[in-house]
Amino acid sequence: MKAIRFAAAGVAGMADLEMPRMKAGHALVRVRAAGLCHTDIEVLHGRYGVGAFPLVPGHEYAGTVEAVADDVVAVKPGDRVAVDPNIPCGHCPACRKGLTNLCASLKAYGVTENGGFAEFSLVAVDHLHGIGDLAFDTAALAEPLACVLNGLGAAGVEAGKHVPGNALVFGAGPIGLLMALSLKAKGVASVAVADISEQRLAFAEALGLEPLVSGSQALSTRARGFDFVADATGVAKVVESMIGFTADGGTALVFGVCAPDARISIAPFEIFRRQIRLAGSHSLNRNIPQALDILKRDDGTMARLVSHQLPLSELLPFFGKSSGDPATMKVQFSAES
Repeated sequence: MKAIRFAAAGVAGMADLEMPRMKAGHALVRVRAAGLCHTDIEVLHGRYGVGAFPLVPGHEYAGTVEAVADDVVAVKPGDRVAVDPNIPCGHCPACRKGLTNLCASLKAYGVTENGGFAEFSLVAVDHLHGIGDLAFDTAALAEPLACVLNGLGAAGVEAGKHVPGNALVFGAGPIGLLMALSLKAKGVASVAVADISEQRLAFAEALGLEPLVSGSQALSTRARGFDFVADATGVAKVVESMIGFTADGGTALVFGVCAPDARISIAPFEIFRRQIRLAGSHSLNRNIPQALDILKRDDGTMARLVSHQLPLSELLPFFGKSSGDPATMKVQFSAES
């Protein structure tokens, strides 16, 4: 089968691999769509986290079940599914507390096990979730959306229970826009997005979000004006600035992936005096079913975040540095491209 394969950190190419051998409790999935995540690039180039090599990357994917092991009854050939990539141990302290995303020995398809940038992927059946008639490119958004939902849950944002009056998301890339659209889906009436790219902000406005230019006077006049503020840039200076935009009694969420050695300076007195809640989140925590429910109810707005649908051979250049093209949003491998 054709696949993208990292022989070592930063060393990638197309490969002809043997078909995965069936294992008990597993299903062979024909990959129909797989998204490229910024975290993929960082891990696979050795800048963040721990990857296992050689490796087929790709942890955001959906497809059809091609075959199942003899002991499998939960899914059958032909089923249309999305993949939950995280593989927790199930018995460490974090797992016992239900924080499987913080597992002490967390593994994942596309990070430590072969993932979705291949024609086929062997996946444990308890990591598969039915997508009904949802388009594959949309279903492949379930994993990043699940990460967003985990973050919103960590920040206490719950539809019908605790919904901020307004919100600000720093970063108009695909994950920032997915965060902003998720806030709207949970009932936040006014959601603003801040970025330095006017082209990306124009796209955000077309999605029904309020655009604000980072560093502008229009943004600075909104100091302490947002009940909920999230960073989706991974830029430490942006994270440091969030408290200044958070309203008294509000919540700030560290969601973007900053460099592990980055540091910020925040006055503890301000957190205390203004009763600010600081939250962080990592990855997803069994949120795929909730993500699929939102995607099924969405009017197609979230699907607009997919800017590229490419064959495997044309995806390789995107594993390098960012193209710098603000029109590039979510890049996907599509078996139908």
